Amino acid sequence: SVNPGVVDEIARLASSLALEVRIVPPLSDLVDGRVSIGDLHEFDVTELMPREAVINITDVTEYLRDRCVLVTGAGGSIGSELCREISAHGPAELVMLDRDETALHGVQMSLEGRALLNSRNLVVADIRDRERIDQIFGEWKPQVVFHAAALKHLPLLELHPMEGIKTNVMGTAILLEAAERHGVNRFVNVSTDKAANPTSVLGYTKAIAERLTAHMASKLDRPYVCVRFGNVLGSRGSVLPAFTEQIARGGPLTVTDPDVTRYMMTIPEAAHLVVQAGSIGEPGDVLVLDMGEPVRILDIAERLIERSGRHDISIEFTGLRPGEKLHEDLFGLDEHATPSVHPSISVSRCDPTDFSIVDALLATPAQFAARALADLHAPGESASSQIDPNDARSAAGAVES
Repeated sequence: SVNPGVVDEIARLASSLALEVRIVPPLSDLVDGRVSIGDLHEFDVTELMPREAVINITDVTEYLRDRCVLVTGAGGSIGSELCREISAHGPAELVMLDRDETALHGVQMSLEGRALLNSRNLVVADIRDRERIDQIFGEWKPQVVFHAAALKHLPLLELHPMEGIKTNVMGTAILLEAAERHGVNRFVNVSTDKAANPTSVLGYTKAIAERLTAHMASKLDRPYVCVRFGNVLGSRGSVLPAFTEQIARGGPLTVTDPDVTRYMMTIPEAAHLVVQAGSIGEPGDVLVLDMGEPVRILDIAERLIERSGRHDISIEFTGLRPGEKLHEDLFGLDEHATPSVHPSISVSRCDPTDFSIVDALLATPAQFAARALADLHAPGESASSQIDPNDARSAAGAVES
């Protein structure tokens, strides 16, 4: 129960003396006999966040119990934790959709202790496939949808912007249209802080996905909402496993800039936030967790080196990559954060965008896709400004000429 700052200082002192750190279970659990002193767990870098983890959630069982719930991206770091969280609330059916069959194997193993892969609720599908998605929604008739599937690696999407458009924009539109046709009551779209004042293809595509969700929410007057994450510690492709792998190789650890910061949250926090959002969100809401002060990536790198005892490992600064920010935003310039009924969640709104934007972007030549996205929502422009679908074509034409 010690404050994370104290854990940080103890870890630093212990490292200088070549001592390992273990965390003792809460005294109440020891007294109640739920755990023993043998249940000490290793020091985890996620315990170094400069705040307490936000895992207190209000009762969300009512909207999940005895409902058919569908999760896209179910095999990912967030999606799989989300499935575990949802399963604890007694859904009638939990439909887990992912295009990665190995990932589905992993999530079934974590839920059931075995992975025979012979359950119909494990669905292999690509959210870009309109006909397949409509078939799945028609078969299962989900009442609640959590949309976690996305392409998320910022540098790769800068190189391949059309792929980001196809998955993050078109895929989201396909899901929303299927949700409308088949009467989905609640829809929770997992977004990112990079959608606030976007400067990258990832940020642009997720910002448009938020606006598409807001459009459908307005059209149906149903709780179709978005949830913005910061960086999720320990998720696949995140900084923590990358640094761990680099330490195992003997270094160096690569950091883009000594001053770069990111908002941090844990995987359980992310899953809790998504489930909570489905409970408290109103049509068109964008919900953001209070993640405290942003964390310097350099600090995480230095702490991991200290923890490893490999003081010969160096840190190399590689420079910010195209589209990356030095510091992230949680809300757009013209967005106004207001408190929600949950003490650790704020709410904002984004203006809806008509679905015709999808066809306009798909008609953009691939080599001009990134510029078209940037012209649709230029950095520093009002985060709630309306996107004109024709701008995609005109932006592409301007670049080409």
